[in-house]
Amino acid sequence: MILAFRNTCTVFSHYVLNPKPYFPLLLISTQNFSVPNSTLTSSSPSLCNKARCCSTFFTNSMAAGDLSNPSSEKLEKQFEDFRHHLEESGNLRERIRVVATEIESVTRHIYASLLLVHQSRPVAEVLEKAKSQIGELKELYSRLSEIVRECPGQYFRYHGDWKSETQIVVSLLAFMHWLETGTLVLHNEVEEKLGLTPTEFGLDVEDYLIGICFMSNELPRYVVNQVTAGDYDCPRKVLKFLTDLHAAFRMLNLRNDFLRKKFDGMKYDLRKVEEVFYDVKIRGLAANGDSAGEKQVQGQS
Repeated sequence: MILAFRNTCTVFSHYVLNPKPYFPLLLISTQNFSVPNSTLTSSSPSLCNKARCCSTFFTNSMAAGDLSNPSSEKLEKQFEDFRHHLEESGNLRERIRVVATEIESVTRHIYASLLLVHQSRPVAEVLEKAKSQIGELKELYSRLSEIVRECPGQYFRYHGDWKSETQIVVSLLAFMHWLETGTLVLHNEVEEKLGLTPTEFGLDVEDYLIGICFMSNELPRYVVNQVTAGDYDCPRKVLKFLTDLHAAFRMLNLRNDFLRKKFDGMKYDLRKVEEVFYDVKIRGLAANGDSAGEKQVQGQS
């Protein structure tokens, strides 16, 4: 009995002192040497008391640290503020996206109306139907301006939620303006058509330029359809316009971004119109008018 008691005490002391106790050894030792509970309790009261004291000490220390640590309260408050901020920002974005979706819907209707110009429909008739929906666009941009005005100084933070729709709007307005006047719509004219104010909610310059590049994509198709319909002077007019526009864009120092890619695509639109113009000229179908567009292209090449 005394030998078994000594072996059991040795195992328990090894378990307490060693940071990595061998639990299998403990189990084997306790299975091989059965000691009455009364004997163990009476023989080693100090060991049990020490274990209870250590457990109580660490539990109380952790509880006291959680309650008295001021940094945890600051951390909780900070992330609570973050949560409110992100919720408000998310709600604002949802409202912006609702208006942007309505703008996209209106632009689809305008574009569907303008497609009729490729079918040799009268330009005045096509423009009248397309212009009737500009008022709706103006109202939507007014709503968008009111939403963004709720967070002063945060225009470019939320700008990405409506910029693609605005670029399409600019391209449609520019195409309509060109069909009506044969010239390029200016930046301030687009703002006026949409009811935008530069000081509060204006038209971003990059959106305007990308929209103009989108508009140039429609011109080669328009030229081909007009020549098919018998308007042999159209290629000369479009060639002069695109040549002047391309030369104006070359004044800009563009980075290697989306705007640069769209500008690089403009030269392919210009080349397509050149090919149509030269085909018409070689066949003797071109009118004997101003050939300034041809001269400017030859000067650039």
